[in-house]
Formats: sequence, C-alpha cells, structure tokens
Amino acid sequence: MLNEILLSLARWLDSQSWSTQIHESIYLYSWIETTHVLSLMIFLGMLCVIDLRMLGWAFDKVPASTIANRLDKPMMIGFAIMLISGFLLYYAIPVRTTQSIWFRTKVILLILAGINAFLFRAKMQASASSWDLDPIPPKRIRVGAGLSLLLWSGVVITGRAIAYDWFDCRRELPYVMYWAAGCVDEMAAFQ
Repeated sequence: MLNEILLSLARWLDSQSWSTQIHESIYLYSWIETTHVLSLMIFLGMLCVIDLRMLGWAFDKVPASTIANRLDKPMMIGFAIMLISGFLLYYAIPVRTTQSIWFRTKVILLILAGINAFLFRAKMQASASSWDLDPIPPKRIRVGAGLSLLLWSGVVITGRAIAYDWFDCRRELPYVMYWAAGCVDEMAAFQ
C-alpha cells in the first residue's frame, strides 16, 4: 500500500515539466548536485567538529558551548541548502529515486539522525553548564555524538550509492528486494 502511494506521488512529480527540465538540462542538474555536495561538506564539517568535541577527542581545552554556538549557524545554513538541493535532485528523477533501496535507507537514516540531533541538542543544552569545561563530556553526550557520526556516515554512503543500479527494479531480484525498493509493478508479477 505504502509503496503504491509513494510510486504514485513519484509518477505525478515526474509528470511535472520542471522535473523534466532539471533532469534534461545540460548544466542545471550538475549545478544542483554540486551545490548539494558542497553544502553537505559545510554541514558535515561543522557537525564533525562539534561531535568530536562532544566525544572528547578534539578541542578538549575549548568549552563545548563555545564550539557549538560558533558553528551552529553555518552548520544550519549548510543543512538548509543541502536539504533544498537534495529535494531538487529527488524532484529531477523521482520514479527511479523512489524505487531505490539506497534512497529509502537514506531517508530512514536521515529521520534517525534528525531524532538523534533533537535529543542530543536538548540534552546538551540542559546539562552544558555542569560539564562545559570538562575535557571529556558525560557518557550520554558522547553516545549522542557517536550516533550522530555513525548515522551521518550512513546517510553519505547510501546517498552516494543511489547513483548505482545494483537493486534497480529492472533487474531480476528476490521478492523481498522488490518490496524493499518499492518495485510495485514487479511485485505484482509475483502474484
């Protein structure tokens, strides 16, 4: 049911003229993809510095709140640009992207990373005054920072894998892979 809804939405997006224009443009798709990668580098660069400090692995002489406060704004700007450019990349090729197991995994990891970031930020702000100058933050902060690095590494890896067709619906795959990738038409052939 969910796969059918997602595929219907993707087909509707694909029928829009802007989707085709972005995908078939000589330069626009490449510029959007470049913007996506560069803003990802800005976002992840800032995030890594913050997470490494929260793990106690780098910048242990600098107060954690100082690093977080100074890097927060450029990190969020990078995130916003990355999100917009990522949506445009999806909009340019919605059907193939919707039926990519890598894209689906990336979306799940993005949701988990967002939940982790929300909880991590709340815990950090609530307790920063008690450990701000400590070279090694409390365990709950280190766990959140470690999860952040792990989840965002997964987002980058799966995002890169979207370009490859190892599990495309056009290939012969086991039923479970058709389901996981959202290959609606191919699953119907099994019934």
